[in-house]
Amino acid sequence: MLSRLKHRHIQCFLEVARQRSISKAAAALSLTQPAVSKTLKELEEILDVPLMERGKRGIVLTEMGRVFLRHAGASVSALQQGLDSIAHVRMGARPSIRVGVLPTVASLLAPEAVQRYKRLVPGAIVSLVSGPNAYLLDRLRLGALDVVIGRLGPPDEMRGFSFIHLYSERVAFIVRRGHPLLRQETPFHLSAIAGFTVLIPDKEAVIRPVVENILVAHGIGDLPDRIETVSTSFGRSFTRSTDAVWIISRSVAEPDLSEGALAELPVDTRDTSGPVGLTTSAATETTGSIRLFMETVQQAAAEMLTKQLHP
Repeated sequence: MLSRLKHRHIQCFLEVARQRSISKAAAALSLTQPAVSKTLKELEEILDVPLMERGKRGIVLTEMGRVFLRHAGASVSALQQGLDSIAHVRMGARPSIRVGVLPTVASLLAPEAVQRYKRLVPGAIVSLVSGPNAYLLDRLRLGALDVVIGRLGPPDEMRGFSFIHLYSERVAFIVRRGHPLLRQETPFHLSAIAGFTVLIPDKEAVIRPVVENILVAHGIGDLPDRIETVSTSFGRSFTRSTDAVWIISRSVAEPDLSEGALAELPVDTRDTSGPVGLTTSAATETTGSIRLFMETVQQAAAEMLTKQLHP
């Protein structure tokens, strides 16, 4: 079986899994769609199991396909690390790491960690990719990232990964200083936010189910005027200049809360607390440069927690 397996089989499989589309994968690989389909069929015949099937939203992996993806992605990542290591030795190339950053939980942590790492390894190249948690984990699984800074994903998404806990954080309801909801004389009730524009994480965000649960728990079935986004820059700017209510992980708004430009509504969100940490592939060896970067992230997280506890 192994002798029949070629690199083109793995390459096509990984690209279709990433794109969830044969046509998009063909374009990315500069191949024709029939060529990609034929290569996938050959791979399934070699393995003697179906790996993919068509769904309403495009190509989806079968259970065997998800199993193969974990190992195929890890093998390609390991091969790339080997090629990089040889290049570093032969050409004196600068070390490089590829980091996935979830904006809603790492806006404070990542900049400090990268600065620390660059001081320890001058000339190192750090490539940062930002996006929803599921997207970053897919990139990590496919070998396109070395480490992800983000929230702990659901159990089915975390198979094949190792997770190092850094801290836990909760969702917060953020408004501008002087917002009408802060001036109410009667006890605040969360249902009052329905009268304002509400910025809510989009459906791909890992905290979206958490947000929906707390809204339902407070009797809010629908938000008639809402904007779905995980953009930190948009959320910060829009909330500071309007009467919008921004539902986001608290660390994202921490700088604005500290300076008094934004304020937190009095909502008990302790039950929304979730783990934030470092995710790596369990099947791929962690190189020295990646381990060093992870150590700087852990140090930065520890200092951040100390400052929050003892401002």
